[in-house]
Amino acid sequence: MGSNSSRIGDLPKNEYLKKLSGTESVSENDPFWNQLLSFSFPAPTSSTELKLLEEATISVCRSLVENNPRTGNLGALIKVFLSRTKELKLSAECQNHIFIWQTHNALFIICCLLKVFICQMSEEELQLHFTYEEKSGNYSSDSEDLLEELLCCLMQLITDIPLLDITYEISVEAISTMVVFLSCQLFHKEVLRQSISHKYLMRGPCLPYTSKLVKTLLYNFIRQEKPPPPGTHVFPQQSDGGGLLYGLASGVATGLWTVFTLGGVGSKATASPELSSPLANQSLLLLLVLANLTDASDAPNPYRQAIMSFKNTQDSSPFPSSIPHAFQINFNSLYTALCEQQTSDQATLLLYTLLHQNSNIRTYMLARTDMENLVLPILEILYHVEERNSHHVYMALIILLILTEDDGFNRSIHEVILKNITWYSERVLTEISLGSLLILVVIRTIQYNMTRTRDKYLHTNCLAALANMSAQFRSLHQYAAQRIISLFSLLSKKHNKVLEQATQSLRGSLSSNDVPLPDYVITFFSSRLLQAGAELSVERVLEIIKQGVIALPKDRLKKFPELKFKYVEEEQPEEFFIPYVWSLVYNSAVGLYWNPQDIQLFTMDSD
Repeated sequence: MGSNSSRIGDLPKNEYLKKLSGTESVSENDPFWNQLLSFSFPAPTSSTELKLLEEATISVCRSLVENNPRTGNLGALIKVFLSRTKELKLSAECQNHIFIWQTHNALFIICCLLKVFICQMSEEELQLHFTYEEKSGNYSSDSEDLLEELLCCLMQLITDIPLLDITYEISVEAISTMVVFLSCQLFHKEVLRQSISHKYLMRGPCLPYTSKLVKTLLYNFIRQEKPPPPGTHVFPQQSDGGGLLYGLASGVATGLWTVFTLGGVGSKATASPELSSPLANQSLLLLLVLANLTDASDAPNPYRQAIMSFKNTQDSSPFPSSIPHAFQINFNSLYTALCEQQTSDQATLLLYTLLHQNSNIRTYMLARTDMENLVLPILEILYHVEERNSHHVYMALIILLILTEDDGFNRSIHEVILKNITWYSERVLTEISLGSLLILVVIRTIQYNMTRTRDKYLHTNCLAALANMSAQFRSLHQYAAQRIISLFSLLSKKHNKVLEQATQSLRGSLSSNDVPLPDYVITFFSSRLLQAGAELSVERVLEIIKQGVIALPKDRLKKFPELKFKYVEEEQPEEFFIPYVWSLVYNSAVGLYWNPQDIQLFTMDSD
């Protein structure tokens, strides 16, 4: 680090990092900080390089952990950053590139240190490192809590600093630092229900930023802003070629934009589309983490409250006084972004969260006349079930189940005609209704589950979605009708086999009066079809059934109540959703790396 360009391998020997982590206290007013923060080195572009960065700096971090109780240098660094952020908005307006660059570097170092500290110590120990009193040389609970002040500052930075080419990088870093701050969950096997980090975010000076933060993160996701061109935006090229400072700034910019473009830890080849906007990606991950924080003992999660209650910008009705953290957002823009981004797990999880928890969003989406734009990406997820992880498939299926709870949706999908569904490969579908395609994909998922995964949860929800739609089946495609009959035949055979095994196990314990009679409806129509002879056309079969309906004695029919299957969340949904969200962070966060051997919340492969 410092004013000379650095390589990752040189970091353990870097004199500025040695002084930061050494035994000498550095005042927050010392010129050393300007030297430390004027660094440039090619940023890591892969999980391997991120791992090398962590390994190269681990000795520095350990020294700081050991010496900070006596030096307070971590607190001094944070105070330097906090003092700079007070001028950040003005610097952005004045295009002060150098000031913003150095402020970003300060936050980058803080984020790296914070990640190591959180991994190696408890929250209580971490808090002590942020409550150091320089004058007394010890820790005090009465001193200013720099950790809380840092969090508030990050929230202000994310929500208040205008998004420009020169501020894009520091905005991403601020969001990443908040993710790192909450990453203590990764190092606990059990879901954290009482946490210092939760306390900071759910009360005190951070609380008033709740709705503004949620709104900003949502708009970051909606806008999908791409990073500026590499190296061209930080410092304008001077006619004489610049100089040392321009070269350093251009170098760090190029390296950092490379990591944004190519992806970071755990990124897969198939994940590149959602990483085209690192700001949108990091914003969505932070939003999901915040939405799934457990409630405090004396108050509900305010970020979840904000997600549950926000309204459309076109809705002029006043918010009830009982709803805290409410705000308005453009539903049309949000709907468009959700339709376009369903290739990623995190976007599908956001769609599920909004449909399930926000009645305003659910009502708006069900009233759309272009539901195919939302449903088709969800169907494609289910169609490629063998290529998706089980959580992504579950979320897509639950979204369909929620949608099929609405009769209007079940009617309208049969009125939408689609042409040339290229991703459906079993059969050429030149023209088919959205409803018939939905039936085909759900039945295919059922059959896949019966032969491969045999997951009871998946099976039940697929059948529930079909049952919800069944009363509104209209003008089905011939192939869809055929697949329904084939599924019914398959399930009937399995049911009869199970019933036969159960009957045999009773070994005649039932009396003759207990034996169920054959279904009279089925028997009536079967006899009429047999009497009509063999080789009947489809039209003739339909005519016989219509005539039979008129002649069928109504007193022999059994009336079935109309059933509607509704999605009901588990009693403790956080046991599923929190590990799921953090697995997405682990695999999808740009520029962040955690050693898989340190993670306790879920099992990760070392690669």
